[in-house]
Amino acid sequence: MGEFMVSELTKLKAKEFETISGIPVKAVYTKADLQNWDYETKLGDPGQYPYTRGIHEDMYQGKVWTMRQFAGFGGPEETNERFKYLLCQGQTGLSTAFDLPTLMGYDSDNTKSHGEVGVCGVAIDSLQDIEILYKDIPLDKISTSMTINGPAVIIYAMFLANAKKQGFDWKGLNGTLQNDIFKEYIAQKTYLIPPRPALKLIQDMMVFCTHNVPKWNTISVSGYHIREAGATAAQELAFTLADGFAYVDAGIEAGLKIDEFVPRLSFFFNAHIDFFEEIAKYRAARRIWAKRMKEKYGAKDERSLKLRFHTQTAGCSLTGQQPENNIVRTAIEALAGVLGGTQSLHTNSMDEVLGLPTQKAAHIALRTQQIIAYETGVTNVVDPLAGSYYVEWLTDELERQANEYFAKIDEIGGVIAGIEKGFFMKELADSAYQFQQKLDNSQRIFIGLNGFNDEAPGSKIEILKIGSEYENRQVERLNALKASRNNDKVKTTLVNLKNILKKNENSFPALIECVEAYATLGEICDALREVFGAYRENAVL
Repeated sequence: MGEFMVSELTKLKAKEFETISGIPVKAVYTKADLQNWDYETKLGDPGQYPYTRGIHEDMYQGKVWTMRQFAGFGGPEETNERFKYLLCQGQTGLSTAFDLPTLMGYDSDNTKSHGEVGVCGVAIDSLQDIEILYKDIPLDKISTSMTINGPAVIIYAMFLANAKKQGFDWKGLNGTLQNDIFKEYIAQKTYLIPPRPALKLIQDMMVFCTHNVPKWNTISVSGYHIREAGATAAQELAFTLADGFAYVDAGIEAGLKIDEFVPRLSFFFNAHIDFFEEIAKYRAARRIWAKRMKEKYGAKDERSLKLRFHTQTAGCSLTGQQPENNIVRTAIEALAGVLGGTQSLHTNSMDEVLGLPTQKAAHIALRTQQIIAYETGVTNVVDPLAGSYYVEWLTDELERQANEYFAKIDEIGGVIAGIEKGFFMKELADSAYQFQQKLDNSQRIFIGLNGFNDEAPGSKIEILKIGSEYENRQVERLNALKASRNNDKVKTTLVNLKNILKKNENSFPALIECVEAYATLGEICDALREVFGAYRENAVL
C-alpha cells in the first residue's frame, strides 16, 4: 500500500469528518436537521422559482448538457484541427483556450512572449489568426466559448469581424465570452489596466451586444479560477455571485434595463472532488441568484432569475503522480456537475496537470461525459437527490455562509473596493494555506500524492510538448501582416480608439474598426495601457 498504511486509515476514521472545504459534517442527517424547512420556498418543482432543483422542468430528458471540451495549443491551424476532431467525436460546443501572451495582451513578437507562444493555449495576434482558427466552422450552428478576460473585448471584436466577413448574421450567433475581469484581479491575474476602466470596456460591450448580438452570453462570471486559487466551496459560491451582482449593477449603470441584459449573463463553476458539497453548491447558487434578482432587482422575466452555468472539473484536484487516477477523479466530478444541474460541461484530461492534453487524453475525457450521459441512467430523473436530508442541509449551509460573505463585501464597499483593499486575495491565501496544512499532516488524502504512493508498472504517459516552431511561424506571419496591411489606416483607427476612450464614449464600435484594419492585439492593448495605465496589484501579506 505504499507509504500510507492501513493503520493510518484507521487513525483518519477516528477524526471528525468534514467536507473538503472544512465544513464539519455528522454521520447521519434526519428531518431534525431541516426544522421549519418549507418545500415551496426552499425547493419548488424543477423549472420553477427558486430553481433549486434546476432551471428546466425536464432537464436532461429533453436535451443533455452541452459537451464543451476546452481546446487550444500552438497556432490557430493546430487548434482548428483539434476543434474539428472533437466535433467529429460528438462534442457539441467549442471552448477556446488562449496562450499566456494573448491573455496578457502581448503579441507573439514581444520579448515578453518568448518561450510562451502557443504553450498553454492558442496564440492569437490579429484578425488573421481568428480567420484561421474558425475556418470552416459553422459559427451559426456551433455554440462557441472563449476563455479570455483582460483583452476579451478585443478578441471578441475579432470574432465578430470574422463572422461578418464569412457572411454570418450577428443576430444568429450563439456563444459565451468569459470576459470576467473581476476574477482576474481576485485569482488568475491576467489583467491589463485598473479595475474601473476595465469594467467600462465590459459595459460598452454589454450595451453593444444587447442591441446587436442578442443571443450571445456577454459575461461568464467565473468561480472556476477562484476555486483553483485556493477558495473553499462557500468562497467560490459567494465571490462568484458577488461578482455577478456587480456586473448587474454595471449594466444598470450603463443604461440597460434588468430584463434586457441579465438573461445573457452566465456562470462558470468548478467541480471539485467532494461530491455532495459540489452538488449543494450549484443548488444554492441557483436559489441565491433567483431570490436576489427577484427581491432586490425586481426582475420580471423568468430568464433573468434562472442561473445558467458551465462546469469544468477541478484542475487543482489532479495529481502528477499516478495520472491515470485523474480519469476517475474527473468522472466523479463530472457526475457532481450533472447531478447539480449544469448546462454545459468540460471534463479535464488525465494529463493536464503535466501539460496540454494529448489527443488520446482529450478523447477519453470526452468519452467520460458520454458514458455519464448515455449509460448511467442519471439523466432519466430530474434532481434525484432532492429531499435528501444531507443534501438539503448542506445546500442551506452553503447559502448561509455565502450570505455572510455578501454582508462583508457590502461593508467593505463592494467588489472593486474589495479588490483594491486586498480582501479577496487574503481570503484565498488563508484558505489555500489551511488546505495545504491538511495535506501535509494527512488530514486530507489524495491518492498517489500523500497516500498509496506506490507507482503502478508502466505508469508513465505521453506528454504533448509545444516546440519553438509554433512561435517562429507566428512571428513570421505577424511580420508579413504588418508589412502588407494599410498601416496608415491602422494608426488612424488606434488614434480614434484612444480619443473615444478619453471621452468616455462607447468604445466597442471603435474596437471593431481597429481589428478590421488588422491592428494587432498588442497594439490595441498598448493603446489601452497608454490611456489608463497598466495595473499593479497591491501586495497582501
